[in-house]
Amino acid sequence: MIRDFRISQAQFDQTVLTELQLQNPEYLSWPLVYVLSDAKTKQAYIGETTDVVSRMKSHLNNSHKQKLSNAHFILSSYFNKSAALDIESNLIKYVAADGFFQTINGNLGIANHQYYQKKEVYWHLFRSIWEELRSLGIARYSLEHIDNSDLFKYSPYKSLSIEQLHGLKKILQCLLDDDAKVSLIEGGAGTGKSILAIFLFKLLKTDLSDFNYSDFDETDVELFELLERVKEQYKDLKMALVIPMSSFRKTISNVFKNIKGLSGNMVIGPADMVKEKYDLLIIDESHRLRRRVNLGAYFGNFDLNCKALGLDKDTSSELQWALVQSDKTILFYDEKQSIKPSDVLQSDFIKLKGASSTRREQLTQQFRVKGGRQYVSFINRLLDQQLKHEEKYICSEYEVLIYDSLQLMFSDIKNKESQFGLSRMVAGFAWDWISKKDKTKFDIVEGDAQLQWNSTATDWVNSKNAINEVGCIHTIQGYDLNYIGVIIGSEIGFNNETNRIVIKKENYKDKNGKNSIVDSDVLHNYIINIYKTILLRGIRGTYIYVCDPDLSAYFKTYLPTKEVKTSFFESRELVIHDTAINNRCIPFYDLRVSAGNFSNYQTVEELRYIEANGVNQPISDLFACRVIGESMNKVIPNDSIVIFKKYTGGSRNGLICLVESTEIQDNELGGHYTIKEYESKKTVGEDYWHHSEIILKPLSTIHSYQPIRLIDEQTTDFKVLGVFVRVL
Repeated sequence: MIRDFRISQAQFDQTVLTELQLQNPEYLSWPLVYVLSDAKTKQAYIGETTDVVSRMKSHLNNSHKQKLSNAHFILSSYFNKSAALDIESNLIKYVAADGFFQTINGNLGIANHQYYQKKEVYWHLFRSIWEELRSLGIARYSLEHIDNSDLFKYSPYKSLSIEQLHGLKKILQCLLDDDAKVSLIEGGAGTGKSILAIFLFKLLKTDLSDFNYSDFDETDVELFELLERVKEQYKDLKMALVIPMSSFRKTISNVFKNIKGLSGNMVIGPADMVKEKYDLLIIDESHRLRRRVNLGAYFGNFDLNCKALGLDKDTSSELQWALVQSDKTILFYDEKQSIKPSDVLQSDFIKLKGASSTRREQLTQQFRVKGGRQYVSFINRLLDQQLKHEEKYICSEYEVLIYDSLQLMFSDIKNKESQFGLSRMVAGFAWDWISKKDKTKFDIVEGDAQLQWNSTATDWVNSKNAINEVGCIHTIQGYDLNYIGVIIGSEIGFNNETNRIVIKKENYKDKNGKNSIVDSDVLHNYIINIYKTILLRGIRGTYIYVCDPDLSAYFKTYLPTKEVKTSFFESRELVIHDTAINNRCIPFYDLRVSAGNFSNYQTVEELRYIEANGVNQPISDLFACRVIGESMNKVIPNDSIVIFKKYTGGSRNGLICLVESTEIQDNELGGHYTIKEYESKKTVGEDYWHHSEIILKPLSTIHSYQPIRLIDEQTTDFKVLGVFVRVL
């Protein structure tokens, strides 16, 4: 791991220039990254430069920057211009999402440069820099924690793709075009529509006075000039971000509260559009705008709003409200995510597309699922029955499995939650919500699994008990998850005689989702869209349980199956005993060993015993424990009982070992265990040797698992407890 960097600290005032010239003369014309901050106001500015003296003089003359009091300069001989831009970009994104400081950067200059050894070297360098910034009080959370936060996922401080930048320019050009009324940005799930909407909103609220033109390439300058023209034409834009789904709206509103220059009340619902006129309305998930069908208690307000705008309530929709109430409207749209009769008709959007006042743009690049376009296309063709019979889904970067046991899938999702966070169960509408009135009842009962629907509709994904509940389309649309477990209910099945997917309307429990639908094809499309939407929510992987056996068989034709194995507690041969009942018993330690990183709060509990049947070697130095996780799944399946031989000495290189280290985290947390393939590097002298580095390598089909590296003093408080023998 690269550690060739240092962070110099100084007061941010006129003396900083002298200190720079005296203490770091070799870096005065070398690329460096800096953080200007103030502990009282909790504000920070992050930048990079190759002329630090001139840049600091400029900042000291800026009224906004004069309020900052501390400067941290990140210096490294590894830096070049592209690397400095990249480190700066990552710091802006992560410091903003960390939340300790509010960044006062604009979001136009976020770089997305590709350069030599960007992943191999500079990401590791950034991780080391981040940890030192945590020790200096500039940041609080780990990068892994921030990656899972809404403030990071929906931050406007993003590196836009070339496709997104092109769409952004089209939107700005539309704002400058007197003949243009609407920008319609189309894209499927995971193509970055929400990110672009939020980026645009922040961009139009950004003060451009501090941007450094030298930081931008030719494309950026074109974008900057377009933005300047928009700012000049509209001065202070009266604008709002409209999000139809209340749950997702609450999430984005909370994100806006933590971004300098934005506020939560800038995020509104469709009904709020009626209250006042706007220069610009940006509408995310516009396919979820409503018309006057199956509105329940909302009928009254809908009618009043139409009357206030002088519109016919029977033919109008929230889409028309937006067009009436804003001079310019930007719509982010995906026709495949329209999921119920109350959604604005696809024909209304088709009509809008054909209008001379509409400007269109298409997003196709996949940003959410690591399976990319291949996985998105596969799911669409699977549900549309367009796959070839021999076609199989194979992707080393993305995990997709069909389960025979819902309980097993639920268990695996919980394991993913412990490893990666943001792993949830989601289902279609095939069960009544009986637990809403009686918390002792279960809504979804399949085999050994007994589950309840989501207990809250607002920001359910981030609610405390979400991992123990099952969400629905309305609680998940718009969100990203690391892993998702999808329960495909009995409202959708498969007819073996016709070889077609069929819809069973009597099993579909969303009354507002099916009332008024006469045409069975319409209901079919809505339900298929629901499953297309939720099957594209997982970043790292998707697990699937299908209730209908014939539909399950159809899915298994194309997707790998997670077989149900007899669990440790169910096996007749594997029985835990309180005492050693015979001479084939070995100790069973309930370590709850995590086959991921070093696990927290682990201690050896009450000793029990297990029979080592089928082990053809002396058992006096053997012991067993349970292994949880996927980081060794090439050899050790998740939730296996594993036998180890007590380690008594000798070389461990190349062996799978159970190890303990209290150096990874605070010793007060207790023992920390993991299982990995062991490798060590030694420093040897004339009369001594010591470990210079210990590398613990995963053996997993999931490529996101990284080796654990212990260096220098970290290797001293380290024990090898056992060497892997076999899975029992």
